[in-house]
Amino acid sequence: MKYKELKLEEIERSLFLHFERHQVVQKCWRKVDDKWTIQDAPFIDQWSEEDYGILVKCLKNTIQTGGVVFGAFLEGQLKGFTSVEPALFGKNQEYMDLSSIHVSEDMRGRGIGKQLFQLAAAWAKLNGAKKLYISAHSAVESQAFYHAMGCVEATEYKKDHVEQELYDCQLEYCL
Repeated sequence: MKYKELKLEEIERSLFLHFERHQVVQKCWRKVDDKWTIQDAPFIDQWSEEDYGILVKCLKNTIQTGGVVFGAFLEGQLKGFTSVEPALFGKNQEYMDLSSIHVSEDMRGRGIGKQLFQLAAAWAKLNGAKKLYISAHSAVESQAFYHAMGCVEATEYKKDHVEQELYDCQLEYCL
């Protein structure tokens, strides 16, 4: 697996031709009465062409505004990526937003997500953050990954993330 920082001109729809964003979800974490519980919430998460178009725009914006996008490649094909937004936020201006981290369905469970997470964390720390903020998918499997990485519930919630994704788990990672 080859990991590298992506350049603006590399981020096109064609970059994702061999990337499979597909996840069969059965159970999710939900906060009910201030307590986290696992609930049945079956659905399939699969990106559409429109979703990929939005993703390309978002990742380009990340780079154009001073953030970073890292990719994981196997034989020249993208198999994972992560992005960090450059702006510091929070009461003490200590957070940076881990805006995406995804591994292609055919490559999960091989440590790619861990390596991408570590690259994102190192970049954020180098650029002045004390914590990574993650508005994370609530699927049990996704949460297991974040908890294995050392993430905990965020002490401050970022309002726009909460409003955009009501069921996401708001997490932080100390750098």
